[in-house]
Amino acid sequence: MWRAPRLTHAVDAAISVPGSKSLTNRYLVLAALADGPCVLRRPLHSRDSALMITALRSLGAVIDDIPGDGDFGPDLRVTPLPTGAHEPSARTVDCGLAGTVMRFVPALAGLVTGTTAFDGDPHARRRPMGAIIDALRGLGISIDDGGAGSLPFTIEGRGGVRGGRLVIDASASSQFVSALLLVGARFDEGLHLEHVGKPVPSLDHVRMTVETLRSLGVAVDDSVPDHWHVPPGPIPAFDVAIEPDLSNAGPFLAAAVVTGGTVRIRNWPSGTTQVGDAWRRILPSMGATATLDDGTLTVTGGPSITGGVFADTSELAPTVAALCALATTPSTLTGIAHLRGHETDRLAALAAEITGLGGRVEETADGLVIEPAPLHGGVFHTYEDHRMATAGAILGLAVDGVQVENIGTTAKTMPEFPELWAAVVSPATPSTTIESGARA
Repeated sequence: MWRAPRLTHAVDAAISVPGSKSLTNRYLVLAALADGPCVLRRPLHSRDSALMITALRSLGAVIDDIPGDGDFGPDLRVTPLPTGAHEPSARTVDCGLAGTVMRFVPALAGLVTGTTAFDGDPHARRRPMGAIIDALRGLGISIDDGGAGSLPFTIEGRGGVRGGRLVIDASASSQFVSALLLVGARFDEGLHLEHVGKPVPSLDHVRMTVETLRSLGVAVDDSVPDHWHVPPGPIPAFDVAIEPDLSNAGPFLAAAVVTGGTVRIRNWPSGTTQVGDAWRRILPSMGATATLDDGTLTVTGGPSITGGVFADTSELAPTVAALCALATTPSTLTGIAHLRGHETDRLAALAAEITGLGGRVEETADGLVIEPAPLHGGVFHTYEDHRMATAGAILGLAVDGVQVENIGTTAKTMPEFPELWAAVVSPATPSTTIESGARA
């Protein structure tokens, strides 16, 4: 149990946050497929990125730490997967709870020779995987999942993938689309991917994948809705700096909103494909101010938190829900049904844990309705979900006696969270990474 700090003062802090998990793992996959060595500068170092690195190494990529100027660990040099015929081998990939590993890496396993067994944490076996398993079969990749449509499964790679036209239902996760687009250029016939079914959730993440590919010179035609064309061809070697994780910046910005204080996030990009950039729109609608000036996003909380209607908040939803539980007016979160298939069923988990602290939360088919209610202390369970842990920390700022079960689960995408949180919410000695000072 981690006792969440309760504040009676307004925070006043400036911090840097680690690199984006979504971008780090996309660039790692592309580096493993590139036509020469690549460098990732200021990447994320967390459980999810470590699982991706280990998976790519097991397939034959060489990934080395090299000195860099980031605050949170070394840069990475990636020597791509070997090409051409080589002796078949057997390997195992531990996916943990990382959706990017369990969905992005299997197609790469079809490009190498030998058997690759995939498994992960117990909850990983309940995450949606049927669409990607069916897609791999449709591409001619041999995969044995015992008919379960989930982890664990085994892929028999033949050193190449035919590719071509493929129809999938990606309504359970945008990662099904991203997984195939990242590898499509390396298929013999490229990829013409078509989605059929309910709308693809979190399309911002698909746009991130498309723009990442284009930034490296890989052509992607998405001019027709629900169709993506990637012609066969090389993925040029690259040297790229990873943006800070704007979604993970959310809890720290929320601390400003809850306490009526100010938090500054350094190195905020002026243009980005990250969904976390929506904080600049969401937080002002809740009564805060947000200004981006010379690479620093400054958020200052208002006299109270205003609820509202928040659509398609995707991975930002747990932080938004925590703020809504402290708001003076009702709130509705919509368009996030797919969060039931994340690290845990986030809608059920948020409803249960906020209600357990005295809140009034109703689950809907695609979201939550949250009414104002006085909250009290208690245990806030995390379900091994990093965003549940940070949601509990936010509530603890305003509620006495909140204990977050397993704050260490934040290591999935931000191992430094407890230290950064302490620096933001309490006076600390300024450093090159953290500057904070309380104000009455």
